[in-house]
Amino acid sequence: MTGGSRLFPGSPWTPLEMSPFGGWGLLSAFLALLCCTGSGEEAFEVRTWPEQLMVESGESQVINCSTTCTQPNTGGLETTLHKTLLAEQDQWKLYEVFNISQDTDVICHFTCSGKQESKSLNISVFHPPKQVLLKLWPTLVAVGRSFTIQCRVPSVAPLEGLTVTLLHGSEIVYSQTFVGTTLSPQEAMVTHNTTAHREDNRHNFSCRAEMDLRSRGGDLIHRVSDPQALDVYAVAPEADRYLRGASCLEEAEVGLPGIAYVSGMATSTAATGTQHGSLGLWFSPG
Repeated sequence: MTGGSRLFPGSPWTPLEMSPFGGWGLLSAFLALLCCTGSGEEAFEVRTWPEQLMVESGESQVINCSTTCTQPNTGGLETTLHKTLLAEQDQWKLYEVFNISQDTDVICHFTCSGKQESKSLNISVFHPPKQVLLKLWPTLVAVGRSFTIQCRVPSVAPLEGLTVTLLHGSEIVYSQTFVGTTLSPQEAMVTHNTTAHREDNRHNFSCRAEMDLRSRGGDLIHRVSDPQALDVYAVAPEADRYLRGASCLEEAEVGLPGIAYVSGMATSTAATGTQHGSLGLWFSPG
């Protein structure tokens, strides 16, 4: 109508102008209300320190429970172990748990504006190598003959990550890393057969056990056996023929210091060295 006010815009595609206090403002306020409903229960986190924990059987450990909630209502540590609260502030609590003898879980929890969150911490128990027992047999062996090195590590757990290394002086003779997930204590044993050499009596043999728990929140633990000596002797050609049935009698062969030699039924001792037995085992002084 001419001269009258129009109820609709001239074009159906022309949007209505709305102030922040008009319909669009009301819609925005409604969406904000939906978004912020329950904002008093906004998300928060619960954390534990350490995040991984591996302890020796029977030990105690300090555990910290913390939260990102600025004003938690309650919080604490749930566990079947005996515990003591050492210190606390609004956003953290420090506990000590005692006598951890088996694998267990502890739970840190906090309540913030009526909402509870928790975090579980698994505690794994290990049994370190306390004994490393080395055995050589025979302990007296001829050059070129075989002998056995055996190392036992009693009552260790877990076997996974345990490495047992046989050493001759500082040289590695043989090494074995164990696998498996058995957590109960058991014996780890390594047996290695090798051949005696003239230089084998110049250094002692030993065994080293290493338990690497670093990937599970622990440390690198190692222990070494007492050293063991191997007596090595050479067989003189004449003595070798005698041992095969010949009757040739010869004195002990002169050789490297510290090595014993076998000759036939020698009736006199050498100028240097000590005779052992009727077959003439000779140990030359070093």
